[in-house]
Amino acid sequence: MNLFRATTLDRKRGIEQAIKPPLATKDRILDVAEEIFAEKGYSATSMRTITSRANVNLAAVNYHFGSKAQLYQSVFQRRVEPMNRKRIEMLDALEAEAGGEPVELEAILRAFVEPALKASQNPDNGGARFIRLLGRTHAEPGPEVHDFLPLLYQEVKDRYRGALARTLPELSQEELSWRVHFVIGTIAFTLAGTDALEMIESCRFCDPADTEGIIQRLIPFLKGGLTAPETVPDIGT
Repeated sequence: MNLFRATTLDRKRGIEQAIKPPLATKDRILDVAEEIFAEKGYSATSMRTITSRANVNLAAVNYHFGSKAQLYQSVFQRRVEPMNRKRIEMLDALEAEAGGEPVELEAILRAFVEPALKASQNPDNGGARFIRLLGRTHAEPGPEVHDFLPLLYQEVKDRYRGALARTLPELSQEELSWRVHFVIGTIAFTLAGTDALEMIESCRFCDPADTEGIIQRLIPFLKGGLTAPETVPDIGT
């Protein structure tokens, strides 16, 4: 009887494994690709390295993703899209609560910053590994790397820029563009976490895992930059 039950369970597990592999294989390829792209960058990563570490054949990668460039895009999509959905949801709620009036600047900044910081601290969402990959991407040459990134952020970019423009109507479009650029650069460096803090001796007492503490320090800093008096640069200097 016990042998019969054991055999039945083995058969059941075999059926379940036969049903599940496509999803499990795809996720394994994505996990391994993310890890290797973060280590080596896009250009230096070969499909053979990915298939070897993921213990799959090239046909499996081609079936799920089609090409190295599409695999790279898929790695980003599974991390960026949930984060940006959360950003849009938070901004939607703020604008609904504001009832047509400009949203408070601090609230806009928190809605933009918080999902990214929480994702960077969560290994299930890629954590530090994906942040390293994100940093590498900005240094990678080639249209196959850069062309798709703006599309992933387009809705978030348009929505948050619009919200900031309504909240900061005194800023010209050019000045707002520069300040948003500086805000994103500050956030990107903050997301680098421990790697960035270790480069700065004065930050040896900072805790990169203290998400709420980071947010409470970061938002006033960003607000100060966004609300500073507009100055006209002296082109002659």
